[in-house]
Amino acid sequence: MREPIEAYMRVGIVHFMAFPAAEAEGTVAETVRRIAEDDFFEAIEITRVKDPAERERVARILDQAQMAVGFGAQPIELGGKLDLNAAGEAARRRAVEELKAAIDEADAMGIHRVALLSGRDPGEAERAAATDRLAVSLEELCAHAAPKGTTVILETFDRTVDKRALMGPSGEAAALAKRIRARYDNFGLMLDLSHLPLQDEEPAGALGNARDHLVHAHVGNCVKDPSHPLYGDQHPRFGIAGGEVEVPQLADFLRVLLQIGYLGPNPKERPVVAFEVKPQPGESSELVIANAKRTLREAWARV
Repeated sequence: MREPIEAYMRVGIVHFMAFPAAEAEGTVAETVRRIAEDDFFEAIEITRVKDPAERERVARILDQAQMAVGFGAQPIELGGKLDLNAAGEAARRRAVEELKAAIDEADAMGIHRVALLSGRDPGEAERAAATDRLAVSLEELCAHAAPKGTTVILETFDRTVDKRALMGPSGEAAALAKRIRARYDNFGLMLDLSHLPLQDEEPAGALGNARDHLVHAHVGNCVKDPSHPLYGDQHPRFGIAGGEVEVPQLADFLRVLLQIGYLGPNPKERPVVAFEVKPQPGESSELVIANAKRTLREAWARV
């Protein structure tokens, strides 16, 4: 019998996806507390908290909970239409400066892992130049983050369906990571199970490509049918009708994480595998989270 999940990984959750209305409702601290009080979770990812008083409340909760904490800058990029590989230098600089500020905000809260995504894919003809610009931006961010002890994490997204991001296919992301890590060791990649179907990649190939640079993993679901109301990168609950990820797919992803050595029994520092699941209209955050926990338990039993 395989050892319990917690012997191999710290299970986490993306707070701002599980509670998408928390910022607007002023319930960020309250909903962070709900997650922190559930000892199933040993890790959590938050994003920018605009209200300073609420930010301080969140910081106190996380300090008491002693969880592994990550900072997701993706909502800042997407909401602000920031592009780290923009062709225009003014736009690229704006993205870099905003993300430096995000790194600073995370550091002030004691968070030293900051995740982000590339800008939009400009098309095949301009892709190499855009990758060069992205590398310049990432190196600047890594240089800013290094004195703080912060790791910059690039998450790969689809290139043709929803986010239409430059990074992108796992092989290209791995080549970029090798390039960045030649100068900065505080850089790594994140792969998300829910993005792989949208990228037309399988766990074995994608994780195999990224294995030497993988520092974080997300698990979730997506829909590939264009006629479905949740088509694209919407992170619906596991098992939703028309979705791509249920127990067998999650079990396969975990199995490959074991094969490449990302997961292992009783490692010195257990890596994070975090849920990124979002309640849809009429759904409850708590039920979607419970669904995720049950799905992980069943998938782990099959690994």
